[in-house]
Amino acid sequence: MEITCARCNQTVQAENCYCPVCGLPQLVYSADGPTGPGLPERWNEAVRDASAVEWKPALRAAVMLGIPAGLLCSMLSPLSIFGLPLMAAAGAWVVVLYVRSQRPAWITMGAGARIGLVTGVLGGWTAAASTAVTLFAMRFWFHQGSFYDDLWQNLVNQQMSQQWQSMGVDVQSIALMKAWLLPPEGRAGWLLAAIVLLGMALLLFAVAGGALGARLLARTRRPGV
Repeated sequence: MEITCARCNQTVQAENCYCPVCGLPQLVYSADGPTGPGLPERWNEAVRDASAVEWKPALRAAVMLGIPAGLLCSMLSPLSIFGLPLMAAAGAWVVVLYVRSQRPAWITMGAGARIGLVTGVLGGWTAAASTAVTLFAMRFWFHQGSFYDDLWQNLVNQQMSQQWQSMGVDVQSIALMKAWLLPPEGRAGWLLAAIVLLGMALLLFAVAGGALGARLLARTRRPGV
């Protein structure tokens, strides 16, 4: 007898308790139903909801990978250029570790995205806090504030100004933007906005990585028959 998966509409053999394409558990017969040699025992077993997340192992894996990934993704890290794909990989790997601890070992994309969301929150906050603490330490502990001030002045007066001119921005508007960015308040606001955007980007990539990891696991892992 063949049945059709309610999610992906693919054909599922009668002896399979899970869809071989998306991993969705199929109809589970109760113990009052017909039993015998022709029906596998798993039809009478309770099946865990694939969309539910057991948060204790999920949080353990998220902390183990999300916080180190956040440190590597901070704005002043040498690996910051790879920050977004690194955080996506961390979200996917957290899902892999979580699934390995589950029986049966399968998960939906929605559950994977939620685990990735937690990983992204931990990683994004860690990256933002690491960036802020590093900037504070470089200015007030290591007394390198003048170096960063000169760097900022050069960035605004030369690189940003040239970019604005190439975009067709008029001279008066460029002068107004310089007047806003060059003071300490403008510099602090720009850095705060950059840190917030970094955290949001890391969060989104972690969610995407978690969903992608769950999707790949659904394709590569076939529940036991």
